[in-house]
Amino acid sequence: MTANESLGSRIRRLRRAAGLSQEALAKPTLSPSYVSLLEAGKRFPSEEVLAQLAERLGCDPGYLTGLITAPGTDDVEIQLHSAQLTLRNGDARAALDGFTALRSQVADSDRADLRFAVELGIAQCLEEQGDLEEAARAFESLLHRSAAEGRGVLSRLSAATPLCRCYRELGDLSRAVDVAEEILAEADTLDLPPTVGQLELLSTLIGVYSERGDLHRANFLADEAMSRAQLMADRKALGSAYWKASVDLNRRGRSGDALVLVKKAVALYTEGDDERALARLRNAQATVLLQSEECDPEVAKGLLQQSAAALRALGSKLDLADVETALARAEVLLGRPEKAMEHAETALGLLGPEHRLENARVHLVVAAVCLVQGDQEGVRAAYERTAALLEGVEAGRQAAFAWSELGEILEKSGENERAAWAFRQGMRLMGHRGSLVADVPRRVRAD
Repeated sequence: MTANESLGSRIRRLRRAAGLSQEALAKPTLSPSYVSLLEAGKRFPSEEVLAQLAERLGCDPGYLTGLITAPGTDDVEIQLHSAQLTLRNGDARAALDGFTALRSQVADSDRADLRFAVELGIAQCLEEQGDLEEAARAFESLLHRSAAEGRGVLSRLSAATPLCRCYRELGDLSRAVDVAEEILAEADTLDLPPTVGQLELLSTLIGVYSERGDLHRANFLADEAMSRAQLMADRKALGSAYWKASVDLNRRGRSGDALVLVKKAVALYTEGDDERALARLRNAQATVLLQSEECDPEVAKGLLQQSAAALRALGSKLDLADVETALARAEVLLGRPEKAMEHAETALGLLGPEHRLENARVHLVVAAVCLVQGDQEGVRAAYERTAALLEGVEAGRQAAFAWSELGEILEKSGENERAAWAFRQGMRLMGHRGSLVADVPRRVRAD
């Protein structure tokens, strides 16, 4: 906030920071057109309306009018903005230093929004650096603190979404679902128009259900996200909905439809200025392309190299590992197993042990490389490692598919006993617990 910032500008800035549309801020007592006039400086609210707006924006009415300015607020906000920009530019370590320095400065401030923003920044830095367990604790603390301070559910969405991501990567899919479902249900009770924050959390939840193998629930939520996004003027939100829906369709084997949606998402993100998100989306497009009927590994590789160039400057280790894994898949399809293995090994080097789901995906590629090279023992070891990782993070359906694929490969190699064992492992994860015939004593069957 600058000293000469107008009331309308402050309302607009805080509204956007909260991920609210003018309609969402207006509801239920005001009209979107009135909020638009306020932000344009063509109306001045009554004390009652000012109090309503301040409550929805999570600040004091005096802050909106400029009557309340904490000592050093301008300097603190400049430093906060600088740290946020540093994080956005991909330097999580430097951003963490900036947020940590601000923590003591805002500790005694009466500005709860500043304290929340600083702690959120610290948690985001921890996530970017791959310290997922510490990040999860920080995001959990933010959720509890914001609830205790009476902050609205919309502000808690900013902590709930990355917390859900952390639990997903840590393999605690049940907790990820609980966090997302609880916050989304609370937001729905407010009967607000769709917000960017809600769609981001909903999109993350779709991914978690897909990982768990609950494709029916993922499909339902993907349709819900698309419906909500269509009601919003925010084109990035619509692009995000297309993105997540394409991932869900691809996992259900509808790669053609997924490719159509992911191309739409790329077109929408190209209009914006979020280079990191656009690079990650190009990576998703390449991944879908590699698995579609229109599979063109050369085109996919070009997309991946383009996204890699941006993510080396702006992305996290997880982003880069995702690109390397996809490049390994492309090289397998292009008949270059040695190059594929190089990319896979690079991906494993970028991932720490906490990133269990991503490690599992890399080991699937390693299995494919070993298969091309005729290394049957390498194939078996990679598949068993994949299945163990997936089973350990509750992704039972994916683990079952991994065991089944291993069984098919072992069967083709003539290792029938091992193949039967692998198939049984997959059937166990799909809920099979043995038949009545299997449980009948051998002597009775012989009789």
